[in-house]
Amino acid sequence: MDNINTLKIIGGGLAGSEAAWQAAKRGISVELYEMRPGTSTGAHTGADLAELVCSNSLGSNLKDRASGVLKEELRLAGSLLIDCAEKTAVPAGNALAVDRKLFSAEIEKKLNECQNIKIIREEVRTISEDSPVIIASGPLSSPAISDEICRLCGTDNLFFFDAIAPIVEYDSIDMDIAYAGSRYSKNPDDEGDYINCPFNKEEYETFVNELVNAQRIPLKYFEEQINEGVSAGKMSFFEGCLPVEVLAARSMQALAFGPMRPVGLIDPRTGKRPWAVLQLRQDNLSGSLYNLVGFQTNLLQKEQERVFRMIPGLAGAKFMRYGQMHRNTYICAPGILNASLQMIQHPSVFFAGQLCGVEGYMGNIAAGLLAGINASRYLQGKDLITLPDETVSGSLFRYISTAEAKHFQPMKANFGILPPLEVHTKAKRERYELYSKRALEKAAEFFSNGI
Repeated sequence: MDNINTLKIIGGGLAGSEAAWQAAKRGISVELYEMRPGTSTGAHTGADLAELVCSNSLGSNLKDRASGVLKEELRLAGSLLIDCAEKTAVPAGNALAVDRKLFSAEIEKKLNECQNIKIIREEVRTISEDSPVIIASGPLSSPAISDEICRLCGTDNLFFFDAIAPIVEYDSIDMDIAYAGSRYSKNPDDEGDYINCPFNKEEYETFVNELVNAQRIPLKYFEEQINEGVSAGKMSFFEGCLPVEVLAARSMQALAFGPMRPVGLIDPRTGKRPWAVLQLRQDNLSGSLYNLVGFQTNLLQKEQERVFRMIPGLAGAKFMRYGQMHRNTYICAPGILNASLQMIQHPSVFFAGQLCGVEGYMGNIAAGLLAGINASRYLQGKDLITLPDETVSGSLFRYISTAEAKHFQPMKANFGILPPLEVHTKAKRERYELYSKRALEKAAEFFSNGI
């Protein structure tokens, strides 16, 4: 039997790394297991802890955005990963984006320096429900751990497809066509943090037609799903991360009103707004790599080169990473977890990260933070905590533990799941500011008590 005085954490991603830090700084002896590099996932590129597989952006920093409020709550809670992100940030306008390699390296350095944390590079294949454990193996959990999760939960995992976007070299972007600029910038001398590839109407429509008809990698039914699982939405794609070709197939204007919307992006050379715009976001600190924002894809690599080089400014693009699809896994959390991220049936088992039903980098980090705190409190014989419902983090964990199981999908931070305001206002900006003010006041009060 495992040592009941030691906390085992399965998975060295965002959630597992944050959980390890939170438990260790509360005096808990932590064993953090990461199966890479011995066992790969098919989507990760290396063995770094907390590797960002998809975008390098952690979302908005603005406090009238739910993701911005969640970041501030995590700062108040003493999140290690938020601190590391700010130390390795790259320009991204009002968003927090990081140099992937430096971000992972900073986290691993901090965890290695902590005497209470032991990082073990091996795959965990079995789980004891009688010993304290946080399962943070993520959406790319190995088949062995997936089987164990099914056994523990008494229900089936859901496999669904997710996608990541290509990355191109900066030097291969034609800046005689593309231009730098941030959305809604009012300063004509401000070059902005994004590179914008402008389309006219004819270019856009030709591009969409080629994109929709391009060859894709055939999707197989991963592991043939143990049984039916829970609903994954239309076409087995998770709606929060649709391949760009799937979105484009819905209507000719779907991209122009989605990831390629041109609002607030006036081309300084014409003084006009383009018909559509593809934005490129800096992906590393040196500025040598840029990713195609919102362009996660399942096209064949040769088709990515052919179709994406039709984008104005990318005719000579050199691809440093191609987009790809990968399998994601999460549990149907309602009825399995409580709002403390503890299993109802097996109290010594906690879940964290996207595996527990949260979506987005910030949600994963927040889940790791809460699971790390509560697992340490469980070991110390203390009452577990739930975060205030009025906070973005608290509303997120209340949602995943109480939502209707039949239609459950991962949820990202948003104001729509917060309790109603006492003051009614129709103005969205004012409403968001009130949500933000209330959430941060509650978070500051809660975390000031030294949880």
